[in-house]
Formats: sequence, structure tokens, C-alpha cells
Amino acid sequence: MPGLPAFPLKTENVELMFLGQYEHSIDDKGRLTIPAKYRDLLFEGAFITVGFDNNLMVLTSSAFNTISDRVNHMSMTDPDVRDLKRMIFGQANQAEIDKAGRMLIPSYLREIAGLKTNLIVVGMGDYFELWSSESWAERNKSLANSVTNSKRFAAFDLSVR
Repeated sequence: MPGLPAFPLKTENVELMFLGQYEHSIDDKGRLTIPAKYRDLLFEGAFITVGFDNNLMVLTSSAFNTISDRVNHMSMTDPDVRDLKRMIFGQANQAEIDKAGRMLIPSYLREIAGLKTNLIVVGMGDYFELWSSESWAERNKSLANSVTNSKRFAAFDLSVR
């Protein structure tokens, strides 16, 4: 894409990430305007596919290729692997971003995630998610429970040193 950098964006040796939450809407043609802060991170292209939580995932081309390589090295004789491939690849669509910073979300993906007009864009570090406003409100409610979070995340090493 003209005008976009041909190298990973970094600040002080840290790769830039998809961060934050944004309320957006889908137009009548099924297009989403990508948050301005995310556009430069999609310089190499993007893929959109079904997420694991009744949502959609938008991955950079390199992130999608990394996942693709990992999944394609798994045994196709395993029925769970075949279902994972169906979920990731069978629902995937290569997203094209127009000059206005919009991407078309195919109707079958909008239907799977229950996306109507209003949605929430949620940064997930190296990808971002698209949620219906209702689904995100429900999910966000569970994320606000500090007792549940203490138990849920206790096994993770989140130390910064």
C-alpha cells in the first residue's frame, strides 16, 4: 500500500501493538472504519476470521501466517485439529483496506459474531477483536470481577522483571 512503511513499527525497541477499546459502527455495505491508531499496523495486510468467544479476530498477515504455519504442522488425523482448521481457515477472509481506512466484513462473519450496526473494537496486542456491543458488555462484566480474576490468572507469571 503506498505511503505506509515497509518495516515493523517500533518505539524504543518495543513493537507497537493493538491497544485499547473503540466504539465503531458498520455501514450499510458491511464496512468498518478501522481505528486510526490501528491502520499503520496493518501495512502488510490483514485477515479476519472467527474468534474463540463469539467474536471476530483481525490479524496482520504475518500473525495469520505464523498461526497458519503452526496449525498446518499439526496432525490432520486429529479431529480437533481438523475442527480448528475449519474454524480458522474455513471462516477466514483476506481483508482489503480502502483509502478511507475501511475494511469489508463479510456478511457470514457478521452473522457468526452477531454484529449489526454498533460494535466494539478491542486491542489484543498483536491482533484485535470485533465484538457486538451486547456480547462485549457481557464479557467485560466478567473481566471486572476481581475475585474471579485473582483465581483465573493466578498461574500466569505476569511479573515485569
